Amino acid sequence: MSHYDTNLDKNAANYVPLTPISFLERAKDVYPNYEAIVYEDRKYTWAEVYKRTTKFASALEKIGVSKGDTVSFLAFNTPEIFEAHYSVPMMGAVLNTINIRLDANTISYILKHSDAKVLVVDRQLHIEVKKALSKLDKKITIIDIHDKFADQSKLEKIGELEYESFLETGDDGFIWKRPEDEWQAISLSYTSGTTGNPKGVVYHHRGSYLMATGSAVAWNMPNRLNFLTIVPMFHCNGWCYPWTVPMLNGRTICLRNIDIKKIFELIDKYNVTHFGGAPIVLNMITGAPESDRKKLKHKVHVLTAGAPPPSIIFKKMKELGFEVMHVYGLTETYGHVTQCAWNNDWNEFDEDKQNEIKARQGVRYPNLEGATIMDPETMKEVPRDGKTIGEIMLRGNVVMKGYFKDKAATDKAMAGGWFHSGDLAVMHPDGYVKIQDRSKDIIISGGENISSIEIENTLSKHPSVSIAAVVAKPDEKWGEVPCAFIEMVKDKPTTEKELISFCKETLASFKVPKQVVFCELPKTSTGKIQKFELRKKF
Repeated sequence: MSHYDTNLDKNAANYVPLTPISFLERAKDVYPNYEAIVYEDRKYTWAEVYKRTTKFASALEKIGVSKGDTVSFLAFNTPEIFEAHYSVPMMGAVLNTINIRLDANTISYILKHSDAKVLVVDRQLHIEVKKALSKLDKKITIIDIHDKFADQSKLEKIGELEYESFLETGDDGFIWKRPEDEWQAISLSYTSGTTGNPKGVVYHHRGSYLMATGSAVAWNMPNRLNFLTIVPMFHCNGWCYPWTVPMLNGRTICLRNIDIKKIFELIDKYNVTHFGGAPIVLNMITGAPESDRKKLKHKVHVLTAGAPPPSIIFKKMKELGFEVMHVYGLTETYGHVTQCAWNNDWNEFDEDKQNEIKARQGVRYPNLEGATIMDPETMKEVPRDGKTIGEIMLRGNVVMKGYFKDKAATDKAMAGGWFHSGDLAVMHPDGYVKIQDRSKDIIISGGENISSIEIENTLSKHPSVSIAAVVAKPDEKWGEVPCAFIEMVKDKPTTEKELISFCKETLASFKVPKQVVFCELPKTSTGKIQKFELRKKF
């Protein structure tokens, strides 16, 4: 045994389990009177947020919630769900944030599967939640969030307890409980479950801490930034920014619902410097009428992820004063873990080439240990030629603990010592990854692999196309062929023939859509196109 391994043991002075809760405690100690959260006419300082979260943690403990219990939240982007990222794990429980757009059956499944002991829920969701609760065979403590800024006509009471009054039952000076082990679970998030029941993704304190610090470094986030919550905090814990922003003494401005006019108003009023959003949100911003926009007084930094963005979106956002960085990740990786980190040599390229590069998924974050493209059968890396398709494989401390109560799915996802993303991509010679498709979305026509994303990117360059989604359509001769579903730009009509001709200008003939359907595209709450709904049409 080496001398470096002798009499140099871990102890309370030199080893403390990592947890992002410490970021809030530090903010309270160092910047107690700085504004921390803003929502409409509600404003809280760090001292107030800390007091509110510790009291809520105390109140939970008083009703019997203990270490390892699940506390579920069905809430919009309001201070309550931000506070939950601290109050719930402060007493050892696990935070389960649920998608507010789910149906009663799925909500009921999640509450049952997660063993939820408490459900904190916004009253606006009362219809589906009451249906969900009627399907359960056990009683859950219900705590209402009554938001005066929501639609008053829908605010029926769901539970006997109310958030603010419940919080006041907690003790002042409650001492929060640091995790005994940083591998301890901190949150539980469920996947979309498009092909069956959703799977529960478990995060730990260590990963959440490293995600927060890694995000700040990768995005060059400064102290005292103003962060607008456009990404729902139920989605991958808001890409973990409820833990990142307090570390930087930043201010969080809560946006309850996506409203483009309000986004511009909040940017102007609170000097918003950063926000994240799916490409659909960026599309809404660039497509908004002049009357809904305000001219930016400063550069606003934007992260986009959730679906591969068409390159044209970077050009449109830049023209409005937004600087967009493309990132990539999954629920299973705490949100984004790769970034299209910019190389100054690319400044010499023309704008179209630069935007094409910006649409890549890029290289790994500093908190990720490995990101590569492999053949999932052989588990060997594919050539870095920008052509050979393989599966994105990830490895590091920001990969989930695993799927809750599902060892088989966990083992399958982690086979070979790498997390299998299910995303098909190529790797360019410079090591930058570019997604070609989800494995389930790739179109195989006459034995040729066709990337639906490549076709969508082409269609999005047409001035009449607002959003494009391409899926496989069964075909007797070729097995399947591409079919495009299009949302048009208002007041800019086009035709199927025109769009097919437009695609023929740049795409190989076998990649050109054989049919174009004009409709409103089905989307998730985070803006992803629900392609499985489009495939059902065939």
